[in-house]
Amino acid sequence: MPKMIELMRQSAVPANVMRSAAKGALALPPPEMIEILVYLTSTPLFGDEARLTLAGWDEAACRQVCANPESPREVIDYFLHNRRPRLMPTLLDNSAVEETALMEMAQEHSTESVQLLLATKRAKASRAVLQALGSNPVLLPSQAQQVKTALQQFPQEIAPETHDSHEAEQIAAQYSIEHADEIAADEGKDFQLVEEDEAGGTAVPAASVAPAAAPAQTGAATKPAVEHARTSPLQKISKMSVSERVQLAIKGSREERYILVRDGSKVVSSAVLESPKVTEQDVEAFAAMKNVHESVLRGITGKRKYMKIYAVVRTLANNPRCPLDVQLPLVKSLLNMDLRALSMNKNVNDTIRKVAAKLFRERTEKKQS
Repeated sequence: MPKMIELMRQSAVPANVMRSAAKGALALPPPEMIEILVYLTSTPLFGDEARLTLAGWDEAACRQVCANPESPREVIDYFLHNRRPRLMPTLLDNSAVEETALMEMAQEHSTESVQLLLATKRAKASRAVLQALGSNPVLLPSQAQQVKTALQQFPQEIAPETHDSHEAEQIAAQYSIEHADEIAADEGKDFQLVEEDEAGGTAVPAASVAPAAAPAQTGAATKPAVEHARTSPLQKISKMSVSERVQLAIKGSREERYILVRDGSKVVSSAVLESPKVTEQDVEAFAAMKNVHESVLRGITGKRKYMKIYAVVRTLANNPRCPLDVQLPLVKSLLNMDLRALSMNKNVNDTIRKVAAKLFRERTEKKQS
């Protein structure tokens, strides 16, 4: 007999049973009940009730689901986007949560997100996550030291940061020539970062997202904070011209690229994708960012070598910042399990959800016939 969740997806369950399910009143094992509640959060009739029920659901049962790598992806995604602080350490250490999700979280301008990541073994065991954290402007001096210490466990990164320097020089020179007009048009403007919570990707001054200055103190106690402010990549970049930032975007370090890909100047952020030092992992992280210009996401889809990476395609399809005309063709490339998850992703455009649901239904029916 099909599981209750499958019957619900097929609209084969009476409304009164759905209503009871939204209240958590069905006699089912907790993991199955949680999966049903997550599904119901995406329905217009029972969504509010299901969300309230999930918010108060037994913490031990939720932690068990969050710790299980076999938990349905839509359940993992729900708890990842509807955070309960006490569950997050367990969830972030779950291998079912992709590293790019941790890297995206590492870029959030949230002290809580930084603290959560620094408290997890998995984040501290990932060079990429630590480097993403290192470029976060809300990082406190003590946290920056934690990141630096954690990074020391890894062998010195030789590739791709130090090789292909001649190639990077050539690419930077050619890019500067091809985009000379755009560089000239932006030259002299204040350095800005694109903020996720600004409608339409509006850029805000870098100063407003830079780490707050420590309270004035006397003696040597102020020295670490002063040194951190002086050596911060963000502070260094904020003093550079547009043409200098273009050069750095192509020739600089990974930490610098993670800042510059969010540069308010499109000609700078787009230059990051031209760097021969950019890895597949970097591109997947960029594809997940919601605080970049749409031109960066378009730039990723314009490079065939990146579109051959399934994780990049899936990430772009789930990014609400990605332009609709870019997302739609990507949906057709998704696997069934990812189509189903996308159809329930409330962060993306409603058109994307409907197309994903339709395509998933068609594929499922074709397979059953």
